[in-house]
Amino acid sequence: MRNTKRIKIYFLLVFVLVNLLFVMPSYSLQSRQDSFKNALDLVSSGNFNLALEKWNKYLEVYPDDAAALSNRGNVKLVIGDLKGSISDQDMAINLSPNEVDPYINRGIAEEALGLWGLAKKDYMFVISKDSGNFSALYNLANVEGSLKNWDKAKDLFSKAAEYNTGFAMARSSMALTDYQLGNIDESEKELIKLIRRYPNLADARAALTALNWFKGNAGQAESNWIAVTELDPRYSDEEWLTKVRRWPPRPTTDLMKFIALK
Repeated sequence: MRNTKRIKIYFLLVFVLVNLLFVMPSYSLQSRQDSFKNALDLVSSGNFNLALEKWNKYLEVYPDDAAALSNRGNVKLVIGDLKGSISDQDMAINLSPNEVDPYINRGIAEEALGLWGLAKKDYMFVISKDSGNFSALYNLANVEGSLKNWDKAKDLFSKAAEYNTGFAMARSSMALTDYQLGNIDESEKELIKLIRRYPNLADARAALTALNWFKGNAGQAESNWIAVTELDPRYSDEEWLTKVRRWPPRPTTDLMKFIALK
């Protein structure tokens, strides 16, 4: 269970890193700027424990720096301290209530704890401030999917992809939601377009594998699956697929049936 939880947190980190910090205020002291940057550099290089130490020391001196609190909260999320992450985001929000990034970051931690209602509230606040915030739209879509609200999830994935045309995972998730809703032709068309543009996108290839098998196209399913196993073998793990990647149940079931026949 610990490994699954760690993988889940890393998957959620995709959007933590998108929102790694809101704009750092300008400071007169170069040393303060350097300390802030050093902590960020440690996060970017994956040295999360060292980064946490840096943020702790920085915040001992500058306890009211909302950006630093939010970034420390992101690090706590990665290392598995979900409640500590939420606490840091709470403090960042209290200090800068109109900054949207801490709300997104808190929502991600809430999602990791399965607190769908709280996460939804945070993402909706961000969207009320910035209707084109694709990270909030995508994360809210995942929440709606977790609540089995597939029509709402599809609409939100579509909006996230619209506001960020290069957001391949939003388009893949939209196609998966169409699959769940029974819109097989729409799902297939979108997945084929995605793979043409992003041939190494394992998520779309895995989804098309399931769809090909469902339609009885075993040869095409096999071809796509070979690519998936080379790109990302996690797609053969049903627990990861449902709890981490959070695929809808219908494509998940079809993919598992395909794998079971191999």
